[in-house]
Amino acid sequence: MFAGCQQCRLLAWGMEMAKKKEFSQEALKEIETIVASYPVKQSAVLPLLHLAQREFGFIDDETVELIAGVLGIKPIQVEQALGSYSIFHRVPHGKYVIQVCTNISCSLLGAEEILCHLEKRLGVNRDSTTPDGLVTLKTVECLGSCGTAPVMTINDTYYENLSIDKVETILHEVGV
Repeated sequence: MFAGCQQCRLLAWGMEMAKKKEFSQEALKEIETIVASYPVKQSAVLPLLHLAQREFGFIDDETVELIAGVLGIKPIQVEQALGSYSIFHRVPHGKYVIQVCTNISCSLLGAEEILCHLEKRLGVNRDSTTPDGLVTLKTVECLGSCGTAPVMTINDTYYENLSIDKVETILHEVGV
């Protein structure tokens, strides 16, 4: 009996994995608008990466191929754009993605202490996600805000001139 149940689970899993990833109808309309706003449609790769991440939560190989197909380019061209930006996620992430800058300005002004505090507070190591899937903690080389270091982002919002107390206030306000 257990073997039958196991086979059913494996069959269901295989059928789920065989489904092709597709953009929603709403996303397809947005893609059409985005692509139409560029004189050369290949130039829409970054906006489509943003859209795909909103749609699917992360950018996997199948999503890269999907975007390449929409734009009529090779997947490696999408990969090249994807690899240049830390804002795109290659694996599933939490609802909240906290990125802490570790470049020289931020490091000199306390980024490591902030990272250690976040690791203890969230109960995870850097570059991992909390067991409940709520928060992913990442380090990034630069967030482009050296004059207001140390800096972190939560999703698309920048938080600058950080201290441990300020980080705690931010986490409380965000609901983490």
